[in-house]
Amino acid sequence: MDRSAFVENLVFNEQGLIPVVVQQVDTREVLMVAWMNAETVAQTLNTGKATYWSRSRAQVWVKGETSGQHQRVVALAKDCDSDTLLLTVDQTGSACHTGSYTCFDEHTTHPEASE
Repeated sequence: MDRSAFVENLVFNEQGLIPVVVQQVDTREVLMVAWMNAETVAQTLNTGKATYWSRSRAQVWVKGETSGQHQRVVALAKDCDSDTLLLTVDQTGSACHTGSYTCFDEHTTHPEASE
């Protein structure tokens, strides 16, 4: 599937956005969840740089442009409903704005999981 067809077949929400789960290529660790619009999906595919839509700033955000914490794109996949993306990247430095490698550092387990 060519890049424009890939973008055209995505299902965006009412705000024109689609959630994207970002995963480290070698460890498969989930780094973060972000949002893209049609423009940033196309830009990501064309540049190989993870490019998102910042909902808080209402602007395009190229990961690492100001922080130096880049994400080199390895692959972009859509789910079976075409309404969620999986972006596989090679992360340089921290993915999270807090300075953590992943945004999912804080976690707990279900009580029955330890049995």
